[in-house]
Amino acid sequence: MFDQSAYTCRIEWGRRGAREASERGDITIIVDVLSFSSTVTTAVEKGAIIYPYPPSINEEEKRFAEAVGAELILGRAEAARIGKPTLSPVSFNKTHANKKYVLCSLNGAYCASIAASVPALLIGCLLNASSVAAAANHLGQKMNKAITVVPCGEQWNDIRKEEDRLRPAIEDYLGAGAILSFLNGSKSPEAEVCVGAFKQSQKRITELLWESGSSRELRERGFEEDVKHCIRLNVCQTVPVLESDHFAALRIKESMDAKDASHFI
Repeated sequence: MFDQSAYTCRIEWGRRGAREASERGDITIIVDVLSFSSTVTTAVEKGAIIYPYPPSINEEEKRFAEAVGAELILGRAEAARIGKPTLSPVSFNKTHANKKYVLCSLNGAYCASIAASVPALLIGCLLNASSVAAAANHLGQKMNKAITVVPCGEQWNDIRKEEDRLRPAIEDYLGAGAILSFLNGSKSPEAEVCVGAFKQSQKRITELLWESGSSRELRERGFEEDVKHCIRLNVCQTVPVLESDHFAALRIKESMDAKDASHFI
């Protein structure tokens, strides 16, 4: 049986990985670099309140948004036309502080909903890699819990009956590797290899991710600024944490040592 339970730091892919982490009760870090995790991190840094919700086919997300008094975030193109915030991280600014938004995505929001019951659900990306790791280290020690990093990957659009839907994505793998490189504790072989991929690629990470398939897809749709924003490493100290049904900035500086506390404001 596939098992990483002998190690403190683990990596699991996609929705199945989120379920595995949830069933184990691990502290869980959701990584969807392009763009759910980067968008949530940026929005929370600007003071917005983000409710994750998996996309549905019967408009459940609209009813949920109405129930919590939040605005349902539209698709990138539609929102851009009317000047609304969207899954594009650069669409958020300080004018959105203290406002509520429901953010749907096939990958990050879905994985977050699956893992919602874990002891602590954090959002990680390249932007906040060292900070989210510092938070997870603190919480892991405090709660005596293992940590699972979940790169969400993408979804194939044209799958056939005998094929899997998950498309592993290098931006999520390298984002997970960046976070894992800052985590304390024993790492599973799978986690070690992920860290190795990040360290081997670190000097060229901007170039590699700019030319990745996921990046080209966004750039061809006119969202170059999103890609430029998301592929920066350790430029943000904000760590979104799920509080009941929404993400807010984690506040733990008071109980951290000086080294880890330097990641937080």
